[in-house]
Amino acid sequence: MAKFELKLPKMGESVAEATVTNWLKEVGDSIEMDEPVVEIATDKVDSEVPSEVEGVLVEKLFDVDDVVEVGQTIAIIEIEGEGAEEVSTEERVSEENVAEEEPEDEAVAQAAQMLDQGQETAAAPAITNDGARFYSPLVKNIAQEEGIAQEELDKVPGTGLEGRVTKDDILKYVEHRGKKTTTSETNTPNATPKETTSAAVQTPVSVNGGDEIIEMTRMGKMISKHMMASVQTSAHVQSFIEVDVTTIWNWRNKVKAEFEKREGENLTFTPIFMEAVAKAIRDFPLINISVDGDKIVKKKDINLGMAAALPDGNLIVPVIKKADQLNLVGMAKAVNDLASRARAGKLKPDDTQGGTYTVTNVGTFGSVMGTPIINQPQVGILALGAIRKVPAVIETPEGDFIGIRHKMFLSHSYDHRVVNGALGGQFVQRVAQYLEAWDANRAV
Repeated sequence: MAKFELKLPKMGESVAEATVTNWLKEVGDSIEMDEPVVEIATDKVDSEVPSEVEGVLVEKLFDVDDVVEVGQTIAIIEIEGEGAEEVSTEERVSEENVAEEEPEDEAVAQAAQMLDQGQETAAAPAITNDGARFYSPLVKNIAQEEGIAQEELDKVPGTGLEGRVTKDDILKYVEHRGKKTTTSETNTPNATPKETTSAAVQTPVSVNGGDEIIEMTRMGKMISKHMMASVQTSAHVQSFIEVDVTTIWNWRNKVKAEFEKREGENLTFTPIFMEAVAKAIRDFPLINISVDGDKIVKKKDINLGMAAALPDGNLIVPVIKKADQLNLVGMAKAVNDLASRARAGKLKPDDTQGGTYTVTNVGTFGSVMGTPIINQPQVGILALGAIRKVPAVIETPEGDFIGIRHKMFLSHSYDHRVVNGALGGQFVQRVAQYLEAWDANRAV
């Protein structure tokens, strides 16, 4: 018999760690090849880790809610035959025995020495080659959710290797940060009422006997924090414009049957709108940016996030990478693929990473328009309203008359810290111009 190490696989270029959410197998259970063993979650996507071998689970190295780095061993599986990757269990046992045999005073002295070394290390932050301090994706996500700017994050003391900030460090800082803010405001004798109430105060909720208490899901909690962090970070401003999409409506009805027969894909309005957004971003590249402290990061690629509703009511934003390089057929295939995998819970962690601008379709549920919250660290998001048949004034060389047209509203939310009203308005206007100038004879 031999033992095989089941490691956390690579889940995408930008994913470095994941959280264990549920063990699907217990110690002693038999495991088939490719059978899921454990469920994990990144900051946006849940997925399963399958077994690469057939055998019996003999050891789980992490508990639920533990954070695991890519490449770390998460479980030991006992398999038949030789040549498998051996695990030095004897070495671990011998180390534990040595630790138990150490005199108590010697163990205490070593612990004190380690504490002193940790404090010395914390004073020296881990610096990368470019002079910037290194932070894991998990630490960055927590800082972003809590509204901690880069300058403030750089001041957080770290107790990890070479002074790196660990998950416990950032959570402890957040906890004391809130207490410090509340205490300082309360103890300030000249504080105004506005200043004393700036700290978040949760209003008590009255619960009656017939009320039902429902625990928020893990994803629901993360969405809640992400939305609150965005509101606290960005100065949200909206611009609205009404678009006549009659030509697009008629064109789609004319070609959708042929498109489905030829491509095996359904042609929806979403890829048409995505194409127009990508073109408008090329015209106004300062919409395709992020804010890093006092610096603006201008993104090279146009990666469009596509907000999609899940069966459980939550929302997820898969990303169409390099959307401006896709033709309409490629865009339709990308939209349909991401939407279907999102509904089936089959998205990969990398599918939701790297977005530079987001589009959400509030018209799916009949909303005429909406004021969406920016998906950080982006600076803009476009809401597509419902397409409606409305009476409209039609201008012709012979004069104006009233006709029935298909119209919709575009709602553009943008970060007024870096996107002024002119840019925000011109961008959504350009999207409308591309849609209204649609070629009724376009081949697809």
